[in-house]
Amino acid sequence: MFLGAAFITNASLGYFDPDAFEPFVVEKLPQVRFTDLGLASLKVHVAAALVSFPACLALMTRWVQRRKKLHRYLGRLTGLLVVLALVPSGFILAFDAKGGVNVTIGFILSGAIVLSGMVAGVLAARRKDMSGHARAMKHVVAQMSVAVTSRAMLVSFAYFEFDPGAAYVAALWIPVIASALVAERVSGGLRLSQLPLKTHTAKTT
Repeated sequence: MFLGAAFITNASLGYFDPDAFEPFVVEKLPQVRFTDLGLASLKVHVAAALVSFPACLALMTRWVQRRKKLHRYLGRLTGLLVVLALVPSGFILAFDAKGGVNVTIGFILSGAIVLSGMVAGVLAARRKDMSGHARAMKHVVAQMSVAVTSRAMLVSFAYFEFDPGAAYVAALWIPVIASALVAERVSGGLRLSQLPLKTHTAKTT
């Protein structure tokens, strides 16, 4: 994920060049909402993501967690950045998302999980509920990791020449749902035996 974050950072620097327009921006220019509020939201969202995602990854490491003061202050700054910048700008961009309403709903769902997870994580930390804090933050990091896994899927779909429209929807929804399930599973809240498709077989000797 650190490598994925570095790749996204390198690919996103063009958004801050006043003399350049990224392909993503060019294809959105005819939309009035994108050229005013949307363009500003894009820059805020990209800038917030480039800082908050690596920070969240760092906060999940043992090295940072052992340094309680560093973990506390970095966590507070990251939480403010996510709640006040990353999620609100993401919600604005979601309404002009490529792929139509299905992608819009997916982005909003992912953003809602990040927002609720961050708030729940902060409240749990203030209650000294470290288990609840860890569980909530795993959901936050899992949804933020969708930026990496979704791009990887899009590259794979393009290589195999899948339909671009269907590929874009799948590359969003599959990582969003899978990341939520994995985060819940590693937090101990989801048991595979609870899934409806789980089959049970008798042990054989």
